[in-house]
Amino acid sequence: MKVLLIGGGGREHALAWKLRQDNPQIELVVAPGNAGIAALARCVPIKAGDLDGLLSLARGERPDLTIVGPEGPLAAGIVDHFRAGGFAVFGPTMAAAQIETSKRFAKELMMRAGVPTAFASVHTTVTSAKRAVAALGTPLVVKASGLAAGKGVVVAETMTQAEWAIDTMLRDGAFGAAGSEVLVEEFMYGEELSVFGICDGERAVLMHGAQDYKRLSDGDRGPNTGGMGACAPISLDTPGMRASIERRIFEPTLAAMKEQGMPFTGLLYAGLMLTADGPKVVEFNCRFGDPETQVLLPLLESPLNDVMLAVARGESIAQVSPFVWKSGASVTTVLAAPGYPSHPRLGEVIEFPAEEVGGTDDQVYVFHAGTKEVDGKAVTAGGRVLSITAVARTVVAAAAASRGYAERVQFSGKQMRHDIGWREVQRARGAGAS
Repeated sequence: MKVLLIGGGGREHALAWKLRQDNPQIELVVAPGNAGIAALARCVPIKAGDLDGLLSLARGERPDLTIVGPEGPLAAGIVDHFRAGGFAVFGPTMAAAQIETSKRFAKELMMRAGVPTAFASVHTTVTSAKRAVAALGTPLVVKASGLAAGKGVVVAETMTQAEWAIDTMLRDGAFGAAGSEVLVEEFMYGEELSVFGICDGERAVLMHGAQDYKRLSDGDRGPNTGGMGACAPISLDTPGMRASIERRIFEPTLAAMKEQGMPFTGLLYAGLMLTADGPKVVEFNCRFGDPETQVLLPLLESPLNDVMLAVARGESIAQVSPFVWKSGASVTTVLAAPGYPSHPRLGEVIEFPAEEVGGTDDQVYVFHAGTKEVDGKAVTAGGRVLSITAVARTVVAAAAASRGYAERVQFSGKQMRHDIGWREVQRARGAGAS
């Protein structure tokens, strides 16, 4: 089997690793890849946004399956182009990708479908947005409507912060066209949960829930990032909670998308808030999340390639069994470049530890994100550089192993959090786990 994987981040490294775990004989081509992916696959230096170049590559390689990792090419319609060329491709069409690329589209879809979410209003002028802020009161959330690499969300605890966010997006154009329209949204109280569903346009097979830590610094302080780490599974994600998420969120969303003539195929990521009134949608993404992919796939016993191939071929997944998971827990710690998230400094040489980390039952996986090879050495080449995932018997042990290895990786100006998974660790310790 030959698979073309598009992208070059930590998510794609984890996907490449999982595909090879599922099928050691797989022929894996990745564009553009990174220094870590190169050990698993043949990397081709074509950027994920070069649709013509990727289509030309596919015509030469004739892959059985193409998997699109990043949201950018999905937003640009790569699935439409590949399908028109006769290729089986895993991902949503450009129309269906609006569920991530336009927060306005997603919010209006949820309102029509009765999917639980926060109240929000949409604005294109500073005056109307600030008027909405005054009416809603703080705390509240200001969101750029378009794609902003996970950074176009400001949780404003004061009026000053809210007005600064509006000025930054609408007046100063900090996110370009992505911030030319903003949502002013009510603040939801609770814990966040990320749930992935592999979808065939009508139904979804759900994965374990994971918890992403988006703030840059320990204690959930500092600016929002694309994600500084994640933890899975989450004890709040009970079978009853999962059934509610499937019934109240995934099923009506997929039905509404199909009714609008844009059935969603691929990976639907539901970013949820577990409120006192039940799970509510914070946002939808149209692809595997990062770093949730890195924390989930090492726990997954079931193969991924078969179900993704079925979706890519337009087949039903009605008979697909629920995913089977390893026991234990997984924690991912992200290492970021100095200056991230605003102005990351690149080109720093990365030094990896020689010694083993963790106990005999622990497994540590290093997924490359923003790296490249220069003169035989890995150097930083992006804001988020590495994801260090540890799988262990308990979440306490997994968090310690992930953190321990991450602390031993060295590059100048390295940024990392030392408390990833702290909520689940607290619950585990309260239950007597160690």
